[in-house]
Amino acid sequence: MNEAIRSTTLVIRDVLLFDGGGEPPVPSDVAIAGEYITAIGAPGSLAGEHIVEANGLALAPGFIDVHTHDDRALLIPGMMTAKLSQGVTTVITGNCGLSLAPAQMTNVPAPLDLIATPEWLRFPHFADYLAELASSGIAVNAACMVGHTTLRASVMGDSLDRSASEDECSRMRELLEESLAAGAFGFSTGTFYPPARAATLDEIVAVAEPLARYGAFYATHMRNEAEAVLDSLEETYEIGRRLKVRVLISHHKLAGVKNHGRSRETLASIQAARDRQPVSLDCYPYNASSTTLNPAFIARAARVLVSWSTPYPQHAGRLLAEIAAEWGISDEAAAQRLMPAGAIYFMMDEDDVQRILAFPPTMIGSDGMPHDEHPHPRLWSTFPRVLGHYSRELGLFPLHTAVNKMSGLPAAELGIDRRGRIAAGYYADLVLFNPQTVKDSATFAQPRTRAEGIEKVWVNGQLAWDDGGIRHQTAGQVIHR
Repeated sequence: MNEAIRSTTLVIRDVLLFDGGGEPPVPSDVAIAGEYITAIGAPGSLAGEHIVEANGLALAPGFIDVHTHDDRALLIPGMMTAKLSQGVTTVITGNCGLSLAPAQMTNVPAPLDLIATPEWLRFPHFADYLAELASSGIAVNAACMVGHTTLRASVMGDSLDRSASEDECSRMRELLEESLAAGAFGFSTGTFYPPARAATLDEIVAVAEPLARYGAFYATHMRNEAEAVLDSLEETYEIGRRLKVRVLISHHKLAGVKNHGRSRETLASIQAARDRQPVSLDCYPYNASSTTLNPAFIARAARVLVSWSTPYPQHAGRLLAEIAAEWGISDEAAAQRLMPAGAIYFMMDEDDVQRILAFPPTMIGSDGMPHDEHPHPRLWSTFPRVLGHYSRELGLFPLHTAVNKMSGLPAAELGIDRRGRIAAGYYADLVLFNPQTVKDSATFAQPRTRAEGIEKVWVNGQLAWDDGGIRHQTAGQVIHR
């Protein structure tokens, strides 16, 4: 027996092994020592001090949630229950231009208020934020991006309705470079939102110039996901070409009834772009989106559910139309009265959702809002929904493809070292689940419901989730670029 086997402390025996690479599963044993996988063998071939009898359950790499807003949730004990309970072991934060650091501002512009209150903007440098994650301990691994809106608010104050000057771009670029040197994983924009809408392509390129030197990528909540979606895609590609970096199209969707069915066009555009340059995309497995409540978005949606409201917290979880009827005013006027607030918008077509999910390069991101009073169910159920509803029940793709979209594919595309696969020498981020029963349980009416079929989760070799509860609150690591 070789040294790796002799030093093994744990063997997960008799699993149906999905290695994350997109190949069909193989019955196996998996050995772990410390935080690493040490060996993979035939069932019954590996020995260790501790044995977990899996009895044929599926073992997959821990899922990588490529689109989260967990920046603050990582620092709040218990808040990562929503992720561990569905098998997520790594989250990518700082999406849509929103990050907690580097924050050098006094006011919190929407939509930064989705993740931050004034007292949480206490990290003037990105290194401060990463240091607190490391010192407090985190339940899952975190790869953290810098948000463009956070940089804009820090440098430009309240003057966000214009493009940045050359000097302001220079100051933002310096903050980004400092953050990348400290370990930031990438850079994101949210030009869809008012605080960044006035940013030009030239501004984004000027600010993001350091990305290539650090091997970092550019993620974007594009300027438009509706009628002008093709123009926004072209802008995204152009930014990637100028910067010479990979671009990640966040939560790809087609918003509004007029755009239903147009995923055929957008996916053809993305595939053509991938033939020329590094382009990635993610999506969530629902036909409803969630963000801030905005009267301008209401006309595109079949219905709108209020997820939180600062002046009227009692209305969280109610339909906007019902609130407006009680008040005797229009939906738009009711939205104005409820603000600042969040909402869930039912504005996408299920056929588009399935077409985007099935597109081979598509990765999975929850885009969940952990601080919403009545969150979108994607916060608690994205990954089991892909495994259960879309793979097992609808047969949209085989289970090994679903696992790959949530592990090996994002690790390879985004450069997450030694994660996303079950192989010797890789970190022991693992999820043991029942492929026959795994399913999403969270609904729009009851969104904080744990998924079914997730048995155990290991993060860096530590048992982090078992028997329906968190077993280790600080097993995660900060992943530096």
